[in-house]
Parts: sequence; C-alpha cells; structure tokens
Amino acid sequence: MLKILAPAEDQIEAVRIFNRFYTRQIGLLQEGLLRSNFSLTEARVLYELANREGLTASDLTRELGLDAGYLSRLLKKFETRRLLTRAPSTLDGRQTVLSLTVAGRAAFAPLNRASAEEVATLLGRLSVEDREKVVKAMQAVQRLLGGAEPKEPYILRPLQVGDIGWITHRQGVLYAQEYGFDGSYEALVAEILSTFVRDFDPQWERAWIAERDGEVVGSVFIVRKSETVAKLRLLYVDPSARGLGIGRRLVEECISFARSKGYKTMTLWTNDILLAARHIYQTAGFKLVEEDRHHSFGQDLVGQTWELEL
Repeated sequence: MLKILAPAEDQIEAVRIFNRFYTRQIGLLQEGLLRSNFSLTEARVLYELANREGLTASDLTRELGLDAGYLSRLLKKFETRRLLTRAPSTLDGRQTVLSLTVAGRAAFAPLNRASAEEVATLLGRLSVEDREKVVKAMQAVQRLLGGAEPKEPYILRPLQVGDIGWITHRQGVLYAQEYGFDGSYEALVAEILSTFVRDFDPQWERAWIAERDGEVVGSVFIVRKSETVAKLRLLYVDPSARGLGIGRRLVEECISFARSKGYKTMTLWTNDILLAARHIYQTAGFKLVEEDRHHSFGQDLVGQTWELEL
C-alpha cells in the first residue's frame, strides 16, 4: 500500500494563493454577491431551493455543511421577506419541505443570470483551447477533492492525431518516475509507435485509448506478428486513473479483437518489475514462457515473454 505523505509547505501555499486569486476573480470579497443584497451563503441556499424539489432544512444542513442554528436564522429571514414557504413533509411528519415563493424565484433569477454572465465574461477572455483546459482542470480538482464520480469514469476510443506524441511523453515520464528508466525507454516507445502508425494494417491491428475528462489516461496496441500470432504492446495506465479497471479492460479488448480475427496466440514482452501489469496478464490467462536478464534503460532487468492460447 502506498504511504500517503503530508502535503509540502509549498503545495499548501500554492492552494492558498489560488483560493485568494479565485475568490477575487468571482467577487466573493464584495459585501453582496454579484452586487446583490444576498451573501454567498444566502445565494447558495436560494440556488438549491430553486433547482431541487422536496428539500428540508436537514438536507441543506447536511449537504452544504452549514451550522443548523445559522441556517435556521437564514431561513427565517427568507420567510420574513416572503421568499420562502414551508409545508409538512409527506414522508416524515417531523420535517417540513422548503419551497421558494414567486417572490423568491424572482429574487433568485437575476442572481442566476448575473452568475452565468460573469462566468461567460471570465471564459470569454480565453481561447477555445484554453477554455477547455480551465474546465478540465476544474473538473479534475472537483473529482480529486471528493466530488462525485461521473457515471462513466472513462471511455475507450480509437487512436487520434496527437495521441502518439502524448503516449510517448507520458510513458517516458512515468517509467522514469516509477522505475528509474532513462531516456532510451522513451526512444523505444517512440520507435514502436512510429512504426505502428507507418505500417498500420487496420484489418489485423488496433489501438485503444482510454480517455477521462478529455485526457488520455491509458492505451494499448495490438500488432500482427504473423498470420497466427498477435502481439500486445505498450499497455499503460496513468496513475491518476488507476483503480478503475482500465488496464484489465484494455487487455480484454485486445483478446476479444485477436479472437475475432482468428489469431491463435497472443504474445507480449514485459519486465518482472511491472507487477500490476503482470497481475493483469495472469488474471487474463497468459502464461510465462521465457525469462532473460538484460541491462536496458539504465537498469538491470528481467525480461519476460508471456503467451495466451486463443
């Protein structure tokens, strides 16, 4: 199990700097949010009530992390201004359901419109490409800090222009970080992939790219070694997407494709230090058929050949 280290001081400070930057960008330091008479918390409660049915005070306390006493005073303030009504819950007689009045929805509408316009202005300063980067970065922050996972955590798609360079870069970086491989490994990946693209035979060969939130997080390639033998190459999964079953799924796709094309055997070459990959191969039914010691990529390694009878 990986040991989780405490965040470094520079990482903590970087987050604090970003928080100060972003609160200034979206106007949270102003006395009223979006030049309104509502505070940030009041506007957030109005948003929840405007967009969800059947909410109770307990729901808001739990989901927004608000103090129950503070929320109670806030809701009474809304009632006094005739923005809110209460009705007995049909599911729990001890609870009351909160709803915005016509006046409440009228008060929320300009807030909602101003928020959308402010974000549009913020993003409008950027190029289309940079907008995508900002949105993807925000989605990544939300996911990593505990936001809900999307219903489909990743997709598999065919190879696209730009993937070859990215996969070469990521494999070079990851294998250097995790196994101490030198630049000769990145050169090997570049050579394998350039050959794949140059000599690609769509009838007998295939690539699968795993994508998450618009980012490439894994890939695998099948090449034709002979009329009866398919070769699996360059399986990898980015650390940010491990634990989702991507590696297993990529190997399963390779096996299914090879069988559909009538290959009799699938082979692959790896190194014994790649424990996670070896576990995937073993689980899929591959058998270790050969081992050899070698010095490559700046390391003393044990190469392994695995085969699967299809």
